[in-house]
Amino acid sequence: MRPSKKLLYRNGCRTGCLACCFVGISLAALAQSDSISLFDGDPSKNSFLWIPSDTTDWTRHFHIGAVVGLNISANFTMSGQFNISGNNAATGIYDDGYVRPDQTGDKTYTSFWGYNNASQYNAAAGTLAMHSSTSFSAVGNSKQDGGPFPGFDMVYGDNLWYWKHARVGWELGFSLLPVNIKDNHPMSASVNQTTYTFGTGGIVMPDAPYRGGPSGEGPIIPRSPEDIATDSIATGTVSGNRTLDVIVYAIRFGPSFYWDLNDYLGLSLGAGPSVGIVSGNYTFNENILAGGISSHNTGSFGSTDVVFGGYVNGTLMYHVINDADFYLSAQYMPLGSVTFSSAGRESKLNLGGQIYLSLGINWPF
Repeated sequence: MRPSKKLLYRNGCRTGCLACCFVGISLAALAQSDSISLFDGDPSKNSFLWIPSDTTDWTRHFHIGAVVGLNISANFTMSGQFNISGNNAATGIYDDGYVRPDQTGDKTYTSFWGYNNASQYNAAAGTLAMHSSTSFSAVGNSKQDGGPFPGFDMVYGDNLWYWKHARVGWELGFSLLPVNIKDNHPMSASVNQTTYTFGTGGIVMPDAPYRGGPSGEGPIIPRSPEDIATDSIATGTVSGNRTLDVIVYAIRFGPSFYWDLNDYLGLSLGAGPSVGIVSGNYTFNENILAGGISSHNTGSFGSTDVVFGGYVNGTLMYHVINDADFYLSAQYMPLGSVTFSSAGRESKLNLGGQIYLSLGINWPF
């Protein structure tokens, strides 16, 4: 927004180049009190004056710009027993090796096997141990601060009344903010492991690590284990990351209060209710280490939720030319929190103190 068209017409094109803009700001600041007396409105009245539809003044505006979200955090919590997705003993894939059918079609023996560590081979007994971690139990929590998060913001508004030199109206705003917060906090875990023992049949054991192929050539071992030990519990650690990756869509609507500080600067204040739609995914990519054996665990789940809150903002506009402004805006928009949870995993996105800083272009009309 800006002074009336007739006033800017008298001012002419003072902003033909950037240097003239800065000179004009300095001159306007010196003559601020004289300039204000020419603005539309009636400073002698305390009542609101309806702005007529045929006014020569600018009443409506639209602005669009980049936004940065600050003061956003997330709490991550795990509690319970969790399945491990990485390996599948039923198909012959283990945490520290594999035993799978080769291309010969032999149902008893195979050359398609491999192992990682020398400790898996018991030379005295002539056996090879494979391990599979099936689940783990863990309890832990952490809080992670995020940001700044870049996004997008736009506003449409209209002025309905004069009050002295100010204009009173309304604004409807929309912002889109991608938020990505990671938790890399390691935690202790109790890991359930199963041991599968294979006979080696007196072969010359290749040194670890060994990777046999499916061709049928090379040392062979039985395809089926000769013993499967009862699940054991080993104390281990869970590392890796848990990530909350969401988009916050926020809509706000409320009254606005605008006035021109001088010929080149305008200030707008607004407040009102807001609503947010939060949609995205919780993903995890973890490594579970127990007894020197590492397992890989991945997965994700998603959710969409609606939260309600309010906003207050202040916007400073610099009138570059007759029909365009640069603007800088600061906004506080608390929206509460959103919880993503599934099977003992939980992440709470904290939006109760979020601050938006926005910079862009405003078009009055």
